[in-house]
Amino acid sequence: MNEENINSEIYNRDEHRLYYIAYHLVWSPKRIKSILVGAIADDCAKLITEKCKEKGWEIISLAIQPDHIHLFVKSFPGVTVENIVKECKGYSSFYLRKKYPETNKLPCLWTKSYFVSTAGVVSSETIRKYVEAQSKN
Repeated sequence: MNEENINSEIYNRDEHRLYYIAYHLVWSPKRIKSILVGAIADDCAKLITEKCKEKGWEIISLAIQPDHIHLFVKSFPGVTVENIVKECKGYSSFYLRKKYPETNKLPCLWTKSYFVSTAGVVSSETIRKYVEAQSKN
């Protein structure tokens, strides 16, 4: 990999790797109830931010809507999407249900499902063309 083409502000580097791993995650409260408002929404954002900071995951953007959450987060190789979602959902659910009794009306705070999309600094089309060009050399 050519060092002058690497933007260190975008990519992460450690001893043996250069990487950019980012996920757009979306999940909802059970039964898609609009409970993420006011203090609950504020605390939810704080809890997700705390968990991500603890794990070393960088939040690019976080939006709490009344009936769903958008989390755009950078991670490390070896960390699964499932782990990020599990940690954020579990941590936030535990503390929100403890503090806000109205959240206990639901059998659990979050649905089991979630949406995930990967994001990168180059498009899929650019990568495809690059790989095809390499096979011609």
